[in-house]
Amino acid sequence: MGPTVQLRSLQTIVPDVPLDQETVRDVFAGQPELSRLAKRLVTASFNGSGIETRHTVLEELSLDAETSTPLFYDRASGELLAPGTKARNEIYIREADRLFIEVARRALDADPDLTAADVTHVVTVSCTGFHAPGPDFEIVRALGMSDSVERYHLGFMGCYAAMPALRAARQFCLADPDAVVLVVSVELCTLHLRSAEDPDMIIASSLFSDGAAAGLVTARSFDSAAPAFSLDRFRTAIALEGEKDMAWTIGDSGFEMVLSTAVPQIIGESIRAALRPLWSDDDKLAAAFDDDRIGEPVAHWAIHPGGRSILDRVQERLRLSDEQLHPAREILREYGNMSSATVLFVLRHILESAEARSGDRVAAMAFGPGLTAESAMLTVLTPGA
Repeated sequence: MGPTVQLRSLQTIVPDVPLDQETVRDVFAGQPELSRLAKRLVTASFNGSGIETRHTVLEELSLDAETSTPLFYDRASGELLAPGTKARNEIYIREADRLFIEVARRALDADPDLTAADVTHVVTVSCTGFHAPGPDFEIVRALGMSDSVERYHLGFMGCYAAMPALRAARQFCLADPDAVVLVVSVELCTLHLRSAEDPDMIIASSLFSDGAAAGLVTARSFDSAAPAFSLDRFRTAIALEGEKDMAWTIGDSGFEMVLSTAVPQIIGESIRAALRPLWSDDDKLAAAFDDDRIGEPVAHWAIHPGGRSILDRVQERLRLSDEQLHPAREILREYGNMSSATVLFVLRHILESAEARSGDRVAAMAFGPGLTAESAMLTVLTPGA
């Protein structure tokens, strides 16, 4: 066996502006251009989302905001506005960089052994904006890292992108046992929400939110202990029949999400085949899989909460307990779907829970355009509770 590669010092943050789901529902349902059918779909989507609160970088959406020149929401008329993609991306550049730097600094501050001077690689993840030099450059400069730090950005991959970022970080550490990889994900999904008749856009508006997460990946050994997972193995699977049901494109008024109502069913039909390779690498896990006891030997499940219906289908298909899905449902309830950052929020929730024990197995899984399913098997090394 090779060295143990660990993910440690996971940190998460959300922007300061909270969004109450019922309040946002009433704003979207109250748009004058919507048909009666669309208004009913808005109400049903928001009410059935499993979300109570979300967060946004858009201060003008705050209940206390007074904006003389509104860009996204005219409070006086109650109308949602439609700024162009350039205006949205300019906000992304300012706000995303701030969050990238802040959450990266928090991850380093939380680690008892590692500092910015130890970092050899930076991997940044985002699909909700673009600029160059990008967030990888801004982190290195702001935190005073060496110019020689290797920088990589995984852009526009969607909700599953944190998983290949962790996989790449693990590969760097296996190639160089002294490597320390800073992985940072920031998504500002609310920049692209808008009023629309299209059912996919309505579903997206009921789910997506803003958030940031970061952690350190290394194979180094330390005397002191930080809350950590070992990154054991990763797998990728594609359900080609869902290629057109989950997509992410750029429009004139922001980025446009395709998230059809068929996605939960497609995930449900393909998830067992997607997970089988992770179980096949271990005789005890393989036996449990063959006996239809998939969830029994895996204590914790970090499922990306793309929506309540997705979690429902995953739980039903894999016969998972309410306790095993609790972390994912809790993150969805408190924060919504923060695209690629969300699975890192779920992993942190598991690591800091009272139920986490050293040696516990953790199955992580995230879904995105393609329809792609990225999965990983982890082990709790040092719980944070």
